[in-house]
Amino acid sequence: MAGEASAEAARKSAEAAERTQDAAPGTGATEPEFPVHGDERAAAFFDLDNTVMQGAAIFHFGRGLYKRKFFETRDLARFAWQQAWFRLAGFEDPEHMQDARDSALSIVKGHRVSELKSIGEEIYDEYMAERIWPGTRALAQAHLDAGQKVWLVTAAPVEIAQVIARRLGLTGALGTVAESIGGVYTGKLVGEPLHGPAKAEAVRALAAAEALDLSRCAAYSDSHNDIPMLSLVGHPYAINPDSKLRKHARELEWRLRDYRTGRKAAKVGIPAAAGVGAVAGGTAAAIALHRRRR
Repeated sequence: MAGEASAEAARKSAEAAERTQDAAPGTGATEPEFPVHGDERAAAFFDLDNTVMQGAAIFHFGRGLYKRKFFETRDLARFAWQQAWFRLAGFEDPEHMQDARDSALSIVKGHRVSELKSIGEEIYDEYMAERIWPGTRALAQAHLDAGQKVWLVTAAPVEIAQVIARRLGLTGALGTVAESIGGVYTGKLVGEPLHGPAKAEAVRALAAAEALDLSRCAAYSDSHNDIPMLSLVGHPYAINPDSKLRKHARELEWRLRDYRTGRKAAKVGIPAAAGVGAVAGGTAAAIALHRRRR
């Protein structure tokens, strides 16, 4: 359900996003080129929180909503505590993440989807743009330069994920879908959050629909929660990994890169014969992408 709900949201926004996609700003970062030009059976698939962006998108979103008086000071304190935990611990705590999702759902209940999308654009500029990791941004750009599609896949609200993807010049994003009726949020989710195994399910579904070869694809994440997704592809990357993912990546000789300290555990590169990328979405998203090509 999580993959299908997120995919449906992507389907609805894909055509508009393609028409209005902003040009991505330069990053100034240098990364090795990826020898994947012309490989139509590969795409790039990036986790968001602490992989593409420092911290968790939902917490930055909460900060922006507080500024606009969507909720009280006591709620901001909870968001601040959760964000501090995320930054200090370096990994996602399921209880904290669930509490954050529940808080966000209660806050947006009764508000229009269009309103939140507009506010999301403002919040990106205020709190998120400066927190994009230049190194990871350069990795995504390498895929784009090779002619591949690049997707964010995250448990963050799909509206926010789509804003970030568009502002970075990526293909699109899939995220957790909040239920809306008549364009108004109900305070409930459609399915489950796009998290952990749900991400892997979405990747597998889109790969099948798009005729992608997962052995020629790559995925990027910081969290051990995404090991199911990373394990699906031929080229998994641990970016700013938590301790569990770092250990797992080293045992399996996955490539690692840590932008938090400047450590470079392994050179990021791929043999010329291999394509890289990663895929995101679900069956509905894949159908939508086919429609876009018609």
